[in-house]
Amino acid sequence: MAAAVTRGPVAALWRSSLLTNCNFLIRENLCVRTGLLWKRPPSRTFFSDRKKLHTAPVGQVFRLRPFHVLVATGGGYAGYRKYEDYKLEQLEKRGIEVPVKLASEWEVALYKSVPTRLLSRAWGRLNQVELPTWLRKPVYSLYIWTFGVNMKEAAVEDLHHYRNLSEFFRRKLKPQARPVCCVHSVISPSDGKILNFGQVKTCEVEQVKGVTYSLESFLGPRISTEQLHFSQAPAGNSFQQQLVTKEGNELYHCVIYLAPGDYHCFHSPTDWRVAHRRHFPGSLMSVNPGVARWIKELFCHNERVVLTGDWKYGFFSLTAVGATNVGSIRIYFDQDLHTNSPCYSKGSYNDFSFITNNNKEGIPMRKGEHLGEFNLGSTIVLIFEAPKDFKFHLKAGQKIRFGEALGSL
Repeated sequence: MAAAVTRGPVAALWRSSLLTNCNFLIRENLCVRTGLLWKRPPSRTFFSDRKKLHTAPVGQVFRLRPFHVLVATGGGYAGYRKYEDYKLEQLEKRGIEVPVKLASEWEVALYKSVPTRLLSRAWGRLNQVELPTWLRKPVYSLYIWTFGVNMKEAAVEDLHHYRNLSEFFRRKLKPQARPVCCVHSVISPSDGKILNFGQVKTCEVEQVKGVTYSLESFLGPRISTEQLHFSQAPAGNSFQQQLVTKEGNELYHCVIYLAPGDYHCFHSPTDWRVAHRRHFPGSLMSVNPGVARWIKELFCHNERVVLTGDWKYGFFSLTAVGATNVGSIRIYFDQDLHTNSPCYSKGSYNDFSFITNNNKEGIPMRKGEHLGEFNLGSTIVLIFEAPKDFKFHLKAGQKIRFGEALGSL
């Protein structure tokens, strides 16, 4: 009797094990017959109080794809760079000079592998989502606290007025918040931080101290003289010399970085005429000072819109440079401009002339007039021709606001 009781559970366990093995062999046979290139790993079965517990095959749980690995690696590295940038900012605040350490080719390639264009388009879609009224104040208050936004300057201070993030980013200012300087020749087109400025002496221009970019790569080939009111320099000269059209003049530049908490619209820095627009599709890497110090020719990698024309002293250009989450660059008078498109050809650019048979003057802009806007912080680069006695009224690293003086004669 005792032997029969003992054999009962053992026999049942043996039969269960036999059935499990038979099922495994049947599955293996089916995989081979259907011509699968891989064999499905068996699921493990455990017994708990006579109940079978099945676990998923390891291959199904941990199935990594190259895209996932690329995004995770690139995103993690971008986060590491963000932390390094923060440490550099702290050193700058203490007055400690930070040595230049440029990124290697593989580091730039790894950073560019992050799908920043896709992320920026997703961010743009998110910005358009209307927030519930009860959620607006907490969300905007968090952003204000994080980036130090001064809402007392906004034309509408009530946070409930802004239906989505996009409207909040593009908020208008009170008329008296940014008085335009009428004395100086060139004013700041936006709020921001001065990264670099000075005279352009070669075809390599500094984006920050010690890190340069190619002037020709940044602006692209010289546009035809038919669109300009001045003659072109001889072809034998360097690209930088070709931009200087009047004897006794020099070429100058100024780089202004717009932080996420800054006023996002930009304005005309002087009285000038816009004759031509050139749009460069490209990457959307961050353009904060830490990254600008790390990646050579950062501005040439990124998507940008170059407006060129002339003012009373010769050549004048304003370039809006895109950045991560700033794929959208809007120029108010250019309805044909569409930035951050899903598909583009590397190294390509699109030209558009505002000089037509019916309009010989192009687009006249007055100093301080609204010109365009970003969705988030980014960079404005001015490159212009002026007499040799032109003087900047700036210091590298200083904060500046739209309407304040950049320089004068």
